[in-house]
Amino acid sequence: MLRLLNIVAICALIGSAVYAYSIKYQTAYRAEQIAKTRIEIKQERDAIAVLRAEWAYMTRPERLQPLADKYLPDLRPLQVTQIVAATSLPQKTHSDFIGAKLSEIGLSLPATPAAAPATPTTPKSDTPKAKAATPKVAATTKAPSASQQSPSREQKKP
Repeated sequence: MLRLLNIVAICALIGSAVYAYSIKYQTAYRAEQIAKTRIEIKQERDAIAVLRAEWAYMTRPERLQPLADKYLPDLRPLQVTQIVAATSLPQKTHSDFIGAKLSEIGLSLPATPAAAPATPTTPKSDTPKAKAATPKVAATTKAPSASQQSPSREQKKP
């Protein structure tokens, strides 16, 4: 019995040593991976800094002006006469044929629903009996049906 207990203890000792060494090597491997990743991050940040410096160098106004003069000869500064009012712009055409047809026959719904009337839901009396007797009703709104809506026709410009 004593010999079996010694063998089990030795096996447990060997097993725990193997487990401890495997954990040690996994930890060392992960530490190496973290160090490599940090080096890669630093290299990428350096590359980003170089690209930003190149961008700043390439977009200098004293460099871009001769290029614009050479390759964009028709480009001129904005004149005050080029600015127009929004009303002088052409009207938007309908690209939604179904929506246009519904608008023509007066079946289009408004973009925003009608607001619910503001009515108090609690009685003004302070008696507990009056408060308990009146049920509280939530105000709900329902969109009008197609037959209740007034036909809204679009004014078409020739």
